[in-house]
Amino acid sequence: MKQLFRDVDGGPLCPDGSVACIGAFDGLHLGHRALVRHAAERARALGVPLAALSFEPLPREFFARGAPPPRLMLPRARAEGLCALGADVVGLLRFNAGFAAMAPDAFARRVLSARLRVREVWVGPGFRYGNRRAGDLETLRESGARLGFEAGEIEPVQLDGERVSSTRIREALGSGDFDTAARLLGRPYAIGGRVARGRQLGRTLGYPTANLRFGGKVPALQGIYATRVHGVGDAPWPSVSSFGTRPTVDGVEPLLEAHLFDFDGDLYGRRIEVEFVARLRDEEKYPDLPTLVAQMDRDAARARDILMQTPQRATA
Repeated sequence: MKQLFRDVDGGPLCPDGSVACIGAFDGLHLGHRALVRHAAERARALGVPLAALSFEPLPREFFARGAPPPRLMLPRARAEGLCALGADVVGLLRFNAGFAAMAPDAFARRVLSARLRVREVWVGPGFRYGNRRAGDLETLRESGARLGFEAGEIEPVQLDGERVSSTRIREALGSGDFDTAARLLGRPYAIGGRVARGRQLGRTLGYPTANLRFGGKVPALQGIYATRVHGVGDAPWPSVSSFGTRPTVDGVEPLLEAHLFDFDGDLYGRRIEVEFVARLRDEEKYPDLPTLVAQMDRDAARARDILMQTPQRATA
């Protein structure tokens, strides 16, 4: 991580100026990547840092009534992904009631001007910001005229005649269409994190798992999957994974449990990524553990067959 900040107010982070890009960046799909890379090119041309601004929680989570909408990517992975795309400074601004009430011009003055000393700001198509989403590109340009920066919008990125969006990716994942999700993302869909210690029930059932928690967020998919685990060996490791609440053992928290085929080792504390290859079935509640294990045997056999027949997806 290069430099991460959360607060609206504070000293200048880029005293000699910066170029900024702003977005939710959930998933870092092809459209997000085009925006960040364009802003990175402008930052290099001006000889200043690139600042990528996002929000945590995401605005649609903050304003959700009832269950929050599904999330594609956790905060750490989003910040690391933005850095990998060229960001020198990443802002995951605390989206709370005070932030939601901030007028568009106050955001431009306090964050863009005072905090980042921006020279240029780049956004995606249809960008809105500020209290009641009152700000748009024209509002941003008006603030820039007063504060000394320029603002621009990139062209929408389209695939199959439709704009690339996080909504399309969530829909693809929900239906098990991982090929479409990978094309929209520019890479296979994967969830990364640090392996956490669980109840170790899987070990007693003959299926030890590497467990990743989803940080209290709602995942965009759940069920049983053929997967590949990155970060364990020189090549992605074939596996079968369950992502859900484990109703047979009265679980509550969404947990990603990956069983690595023919693996013998300790993964606790290691950072891994679980790549989703194919959906096998929904999560179900079974009357007892022997019935569950019998189904796990069938899932594992099917996952092995699928992975043997499915080549590794290319990354854009």
